[in-house]
Parts: sequence; C-alpha cells; structure tokens
Amino acid sequence: MIEISGLTKSYGATTVLDGIDFRVDDAQIAAIVGPSGAGKSTLARCINLLERPTTGTITVDDRELTSLSRRDLRDARRQIGTVFQSASLLRRLTAAQNVALPLRYLGLSDAELRLRVRDLLDRVGMLHRANHYPAQLSGGQRQRIGIARGLALQPSVLLSDEATSGLDPDATRSILDLLTGLRDDLGVTILVITHEMDVVRTVADVVAHLDHGRIVESGAVADVVRRSDSTLSRALLPLPPAPAEDTLRTWRLRYAADAIDPRWLARAGRELGTDIAVLAALVEEAGHEQVGRLTVGVDAGLDDRRVAEAFARQGIRAARATDGDVELDEQAIA
Repeated sequence: MIEISGLTKSYGATTVLDGIDFRVDDAQIAAIVGPSGAGKSTLARCINLLERPTTGTITVDDRELTSLSRRDLRDARRQIGTVFQSASLLRRLTAAQNVALPLRYLGLSDAELRLRVRDLLDRVGMLHRANHYPAQLSGGQRQRIGIARGLALQPSVLLSDEATSGLDPDATRSILDLLTGLRDDLGVTILVITHEMDVVRTVADVVAHLDHGRIVESGAVADVVRRSDSTLSRALLPLPPAPAEDTLRTWRLRYAADAIDPRWLARAGRELGTDIAVLAALVEEAGHEQVGRLTVGVDAGLDDRRVAEAFARQGIRAARATDGDVELDEQAIA
C-alpha cells in the first residue's frame, strides 16, 4: 500500500509537486500520467525518498517514511523496488550478476544467493540469459533483468518509471504481462509512471493525471473514461474523427453505466424508429471493465431530447457534436 498526503517538492522558488494526495491499495497497479515536466519522475523519487519531500507524508505498508531515522529508512526502502526506463544494468556484469547486486548485503551464502538469483531470473523468463551481458540483450530483455533486480529484496511495492518507453509493441506487451503477473501472483503493489495510454488501459486499476505538479483527475480507469470528457478520459480512449454526413445529426456517445447490454444500439434505434449510423467507434477493456466511445449519426429530424433520453435508457451518455460540443443537462434526461 502507498498513501501520499499533502506532498510538495520545491527546489528553491520552484515548486515541482504541489499538494499531492493519492493512494494505491495492496496488490493494485496504479498509473501516473501527464506531460513532460509535470513532475512524474520527481514523484517516483519522492516515494522511495531518493528525493526528500519539502512537506507532506509518504506511507508505505503502514510506515510513514519521512519520519524514519536513516537506519530505519534504509530498511524500509527494501520494501520498494524500482525499475527505470533504461534498466540501468552494469555493462560489465552478466544478467545474473546484476540481479545479485542487491543481495550481496544480506549475508546470504553463495548457495542461497545462486538459488535466489535463479528463482528471480526464472520468474521474469530470463533464466536462459543468465550469463549474457547487457549488450547481448534486447531492450525488453534488459527491462526484464531490471525487474528481476527490483524484486531481489522481495519488495511489497514496485515503482516502474517509464519502463516500457522506447520498446517495440511485443516487448511492451511482454513487460506488461509480467507486471500483471507480479500483482496477481505475488500481491505486489505497482506504481507505473508512463506517458503511454495503451499501458494504462492494459494494466492499470487506477490512474492519476499529473499536470503542473498537481493531480487534476484520478480514479479507477474505467470510471475516468465513463464519467467525463476530460483530457485524460479522451486520451485513454481516443476516437477517430467521423466522416461528414449531411442527412444525419452527429452525436458523441460514451458508456456511462458499469454494464452495457451489447444490444443497446439496436434497442435505441427501435425506440427512435430509425437506423443509427456508426461513424466511428472504439470499445475496449480498461481496468478490467468494458468502456466505449462512439460517434453516431441520427436522423436530423428527430428531437434532440428524445434522442438523448433513448440513449440514456441504455446506459449511454449522449452529446450533440456541435461546434461548442455542449452536452445536454444530465439531470434533465435522468
């Protein structure tokens, strides 16, 4: 578990993080997203106290880190593994030797150390590359070794700072499957720092949008997509532009209910007594729940409120695609 409360980080007169409040429950994957310079990596460094916050508290597994002595903090940090974008492997050491580095200070026997390293490499699917040097490994393989090293001290929390950035789609998918497995099999709490929305949709349970040092939106991934047309919501589920159609009035729709009957479009069409043209659509799974956005065309002669009500009865939030993109009042159609 990670709980951040009132966290600020300033460098002189420059405030990089401003009043961050965020919580990640046990065995959850949380994603922090935002533009370059938003403070994402600074937040990751504050969580493991590589950077000490200016104000605020950071609690990991019921231990408030900012109040610990240097010795107790060193022990607490063992519960926080970190994987960076470049994996940061030492070039002159083999994969096995890189994974063994954090274990050298635990007083393990050589036999115990070899067994632990073997288990870690096997966990990340890299046992067959144990004696290879970083230069002999692909980017995805190096990241797997980095994750194995991050797990060496058996942490309860894993920080992943842009760990999939620059990887090809297959390597990215492999790393994300590995992170999901760590959560499901070992109960590890994972915080993913990323700018890739595909990563968020694929693995995250919750997401927070960091902008100019503040969290401007957060929540379960599926809830964020359903409840708003915010910048984050649209980035998580982008919709391609719809073609123009003179005889139809264009509507933008999004799934608003937790469960949507797959026959909703046909039912809305029957209620309205017209065919509904799907102009663009994206329906995916996010946070283990189905979410969707669509652009549809409806007969321009139909009353707007009647159309909105028909969609609302199917659990679909509808807005006319006008120049101002103004939605109908939700209470009026409930």
